[in-house]
Amino acid sequence: MTCFLGFDIGGTKCTAIYGERDAAGDVRPIDRTVWPTAGVSPAECVEHFAQVARELLAKHGKKPEDVSGIGIPCGSPLDNRNGIILSPPNLPGWDRIPVVEWLKKEFPACPHIVLENDANADALAEWAFGAGKGTKNLVFITFGTGCGAGLILDGRLYTGTNDYAGECGHLRLAPFGPVGYGKAGSMEGFCSGGGLARLALVRIQERLQMGKKVPWYDETKALTTKDLAVAAKGGDDFAKAIFAECGTRLGEGLAIIMDLINPEVIVIGSVFQRAEELLRPTMEAAILREALPYTRQVCRVVPAALGDQLGEYAAMALASI
Repeated sequence: MTCFLGFDIGGTKCTAIYGERDAAGDVRPIDRTVWPTAGVSPAECVEHFAQVARELLAKHGKKPEDVSGIGIPCGSPLDNRNGIILSPPNLPGWDRIPVVEWLKKEFPACPHIVLENDANADALAEWAFGAGKGTKNLVFITFGTGCGAGLILDGRLYTGTNDYAGECGHLRLAPFGPVGYGKAGSMEGFCSGGGLARLALVRIQERLQMGKKVPWYDETKALTTKDLAVAAKGGDDFAKAIFAECGTRLGEGLAIIMDLINPEVIVIGSVFQRAEELLRPTMEAAILREALPYTRQVCRVVPAALGDQLGEYAAMALASI
């Protein structure tokens, strides 16, 4: 039986994943080891991956030469054709790192080692294993630290001329608004974890200037999207209104994607996955108002199905394509 490895590189942690094919022929993550990214150089991180990967292989009775593929999801910018991590903002010091070349030296018998943008890898995972299984045209949208999209078109991953297809976070949805992707009023500004927190801070300051109180806001601490969600789910109307505003902007962005790409399903991760009930009503109202009936009627908008294991499945999807 062949086996597969994944190397999920994140800003706070890295994960080594061991996977095998199941009875249905799908590659599933079986085991994993996690370690912090901070304070470790890229070379040390890759060396550590090679070490723990060999430990995982030995634990499951495998040898390095049994590995059929290694998948490496990572934040952009990347040169995935040459296997080079360029300079992702969440990975300081990872500048022009030839991660695929390094891993080929560690696993010379492995025939398939691939580096890919994490949004694209997540799209592959949800298409192969999750909410988009069985579809031909899927858009996966990250709604976490940033906002971007991975595209599956006619049953294949589409990355564009130079791998920058799907950068929906750069779409401007309003002349003014939270800054995201270096642009005020962008989709990332409104529809990302950080953007939602910044939007909340603006609305909080407006409310305080009118002499009204915000009981759940502590100005001595950095406001997080989780703080806002706890207040909204606890019934605070002001917090719910901020989520409703975000939902409206999300719907406007999705309407553009629906009309431009005409997908069967749009899968959204992270914040949407955890706070769907706060975002969906105004999102759907905006889609109804903005999208063509022909495109919105054939497109479902659903939360990511793979949950906290999305990164692991993304690595397995890359390793086995």
